Amino acid sequence: MRRWTSALALAGAVLLGATGCAPPGGTDGDLTDDWTLVGEPTVFIPAAGTCHSADFSETVYLSSYAPVECAGSHRLETVHVGTFAGAAAGAEKPPAPGSAEFGTAYAECDSRARGFLGADWRTGRLWLGVAVPSTRGWTAGARWFRCDVTELSNVEENGEPVTRTASLKGALGEAGPLRLGCYAATLDRNRTIDRMSGVECSARHNTEFAGVWRAPATLKYPTVDRDWQPFYDGCYTVAARFVGVSQSTVRFRTGVVTLPGGRNDWTAGNRGVRCYLWVSDGAFTRSLKGAGSTGLPVRTG
Repeated sequence: MRRWTSALALAGAVLLGATGCAPPGGTDGDLTDDWTLVGEPTVFIPAAGTCHSADFSETVYLSSYAPVECAGSHRLETVHVGTFAGAAAGAEKPPAPGSAEFGTAYAECDSRARGFLGADWRTGRLWLGVAVPSTRGWTAGARWFRCDVTELSNVEENGEPVTRTASLKGALGEAGPLRLGCYAATLDRNRTIDRMSGVECSARHNTEFAGVWRAPATLKYPTVDRDWQPFYDGCYTVAARFVGVSQSTVRFRTGVVTLPGGRNDWTAGNRGVRCYLWVSDGAFTRSLKGAGSTGLPVRTG
């Protein structure tokens, strides 16, 4: 059987050669030069200026990436997308919060968010997060980091994310509902602040947002009473500048509330501390910005 099969195959080959078959019309008979080239595979990179209906996640997966129109309902907005470089880009996995490389990315996001919003995001009811690719995406070549901003219901009492229907671009460039202002703070039985309810500055209030103090990178997160002193000192500096009084007398005129971000934010690289004026029995009905020594006199009681 093998001999007959070989002979028949040979006969077929001879017959094919004898008939001189031509290639089909429109071809040249070379099957290796007519294929369309396929481009090099690309790495997924999220887009800046996009909004998302999901809450913030530290890791961004391609499978869950679903940007929406900022005019529609959303809870997160990407204000910038940066790129890890140098030693960070050569790492086996994405930089983690607490690393120098992640801190550099956070600083870039902080700066870009300021430009996008029109002012430091900490002057408003906002929160900034830095997201990185999944380990699988990093292995495939992704080296980006994403800067995301979320509006919160408040920043003083662990507020929740707010669903928006407009972009945050330029939202802090002028006075508006997002900007931090005046509060009617109340005390608990231990004489510590219990609530900070936001009110119009024309209404009676005893507390007002004064600005942001930038803590040194080497300062540790406060965990015991003595750790707070540098934060008070920094916020008194902010308070004096805000009201327009001397550094030497500001402590005799007002107390301060100092509000760093949470421990996770501190680890990520957030060294901006929100500072508030606080006069426990105050009954102000105007902003104290630029009020000077007359608007905020030395307290003798």
